[in-house]
Amino acid sequence: MTTILVLLLLVFLLLTGIPIFVGLGLASVIIMLLTEGSISSVADTFFAKLDNGLLTAIPMFAFMAHVMIKSKVVDDLYDAANALVGHFKGGLGVATVLSCTIFAAISGSSVATALTIGSSAIPQMRRFGYRARDAYGVIVAGGTLGILIPPSGPLILYAIVSETSIGALFMAGFIPGILMALIFACFCISQAYFRNDAASSEWVGWKKSLTAIRRSFWSLSMPPLVLGGIYLGIFTASEAASVGCIYALLVGALVYRNFGLKELAETAFETVRTTTMLFMILGGAALFSRAVTIIRLPIELMEGVVALGLSPVGFLIVVMLVILVLGMFLETISIILITTPIVLPILLQLDVNLIWYGILLMINLELALITPPVGMNLFVIKGIANAPLVEVIRGSLPYVILMLAGLVLVMLFPELALWLPDLAGFGR
Repeated sequence: MTTILVLLLLVFLLLTGIPIFVGLGLASVIIMLLTEGSISSVADTFFAKLDNGLLTAIPMFAFMAHVMIKSKVVDDLYDAANALVGHFKGGLGVATVLSCTIFAAISGSSVATALTIGSSAIPQMRRFGYRARDAYGVIVAGGTLGILIPPSGPLILYAIVSETSIGALFMAGFIPGILMALIFACFCISQAYFRNDAASSEWVGWKKSLTAIRRSFWSLSMPPLVLGGIYLGIFTASEAASVGCIYALLVGALVYRNFGLKELAETAFETVRTTTMLFMILGGAALFSRAVTIIRLPIELMEGVVALGLSPVGFLIVVMLVILVLGMFLETISIILITTPIVLPILLQLDVNLIWYGILLMINLELALITPPVGMNLFVIKGIANAPLVEVIRGSLPYVILMLAGLVLVMLFPELALWLPDLAGFGR
């Protein structure tokens, strides 16, 4: 009963429209006052959570992504992908997925991926015969890859909350991320062949194709530089983020020559606004975690699970279903910060690999971005295409099924997520 009341309180506060960190903080303060009669530990708890050197990676990666977007380095990505595969049946859809995959590995942001690639891809797909809903659907789904393919902001956040290795999670997300991209690409090809209503663009020739690939060199070089340094042990995630920032600044200022002091100020402002909001939510989640610990909520949940006699897989299925429902109403950061502190003790008790769970969580959070009524990517595409929301939702529905299939695959075959971390020596 206590669990239900706490969750109802939190959901009620979030549905009032107040900022997420305020809702988490208010729920925590109310619980502390009712149980302890004091809120003297609020400040210590809040700032102790933010006193973590790993958090420096978040604003660095955000700044890097904003610089690449502002300097229009990523605009060449779609041109290169389209030149490579756009002339095949369903090729524009595949090119769009490929562009989303590469940009996701640069930005780490699903919304930024959908916004950037969608702005250039949707008009081209419509021009060459794709139905509007099909064009919307592939961008909505392709954009979600930013959560799974490293460097991913949500993966970093989960690593901090669960105290797991960022490097291991980055490696674990790579194969499932490529798997999801391949599933999307195969669907685009199958859709084009079976319905015969999605034309391909004209082959531009080898000369123009090589030119397009050469122009995209600077954006394609970013993932190997950042991720390669982490995987090879040359630098940590925070150091990799700073290297990426310097690289993005040099490319924008010296190669593309469209990134000056004005753009630097705008990019810095966007980065500060984004990361400040995230850090406030992180502090609020720390308060909520302490509050639910005071009322013994994790212990009660653990005892309930033990009483049900669920296996680790059974518990994971229940958790994934709950998160799937939460994803229809809350955004990804909230879900990570609310659910992880609650399920973490149970996962440890059941000896569930936290890296594997983290990847399952990310795939589920991809679904949160495209499931109504609060799917962020749905609203992004609605905004840039000026399209009816119903059409965007209809276009995304097949990809919901595909993502669920991907979630089941990674659940059935944990090695899809764990093979690379094990190979790199991160262990279980």
